[in-house]
Amino acid sequence: MVSESDLSSALEVVSAEAAGPVEGIFGPASVTWRIDREAVIFLGAGRALLLQLAHPWVAAAVAEHSRTFRDPIGRFHRTFELMFTMVFGSREGALAAARRLHRRHTMINGVLPEAIGPFASGSSYSANDIAALRWVHATLVETAAMVHDLVLPPLSIEEREQYWAESRRFAALFGLKPSDLPEDWSSFAGYNATMAQSDTLTVSAAAREVAGQILTGARPWLRPPRWYVALSVGMLPERLRAGFGFDVDDRDRRAADRAIKWIRRVYPHLPKRLRYVGPYHEAQARLKGKSQPDLATRYSNRAWIGRQRLDDIRKR
Repeated sequence: MVSESDLSSALEVVSAEAAGPVEGIFGPASVTWRIDREAVIFLGAGRALLLQLAHPWVAAAVAEHSRTFRDPIGRFHRTFELMFTMVFGSREGALAAARRLHRRHTMINGVLPEAIGPFASGSSYSANDIAALRWVHATLVETAAMVHDLVLPPLSIEEREQYWAESRRFAALFGLKPSDLPEDWSSFAGYNATMAQSDTLTVSAAAREVAGQILTGARPWLRPPRWYVALSVGMLPERLRAGFGFDVDDRDRRAADRAIKWIRRVYPHLPKRLRYVGPYHEAQARLKGKSQPDLATRYSNRAWIGRQRLDDIRKR
């Protein structure tokens, strides 16, 4: 378990290694900023979600504690405001977001209602469990790199190593220690491959229910297009695709292929104002000493995080 003292120790190291008080944890020279500023990375959100739900502890926690079904837009905004604040916020803003996430996780505990994979019925879970946090972190990092390389020029070997080094710092914002994580990108890829074949990832009834509600559920106006579902499912390991059991046919897969081809052709030529997410533009304004982001950035932030400024998180 990641205790409060564990988190405090991790954040002391992160603070000392941060790019700067204004630059934040990573800063403009980082590969993390370069990847996470891209709006197209959202193409991987479905895949990351499904991989997380494939872990029975995560699926049970979401099913029993999340407000996703009652307030899906709010859930989207709360998730992205935390992640973007950690990545693009000031140093103090990022550290505050990490503490806030840990406090939220301390309230997410329970027991599995049924035996699933290697876990017995009635076994306990916690959102601050190191193994669960390591897996959630891995899904975010691997998926972001995968989608980046799907649409944009692939990262070089050196860039991948730098990205993983920065991602270990990102993991420290969850309270994870260096010893909790693979040392390099090759080891990280090995961890993901091992997890993909391990029965630790077993799709439970709760996972199928949550995934179905989010990706094909009862709110048509929020339902993603079928090609997006096909893309998300297609990026999963084969046995997990079967476990979730989505009704994806050849027509959906062809539509996903056409969408990716069109995105590859058009996306790199979009204006930076549209291509990059609002929190990145806010970070750039902060680096230039501006007291607040411009109107276009504030509107973009509304879409991504549900509020006009990342700094509002520190003021609440």
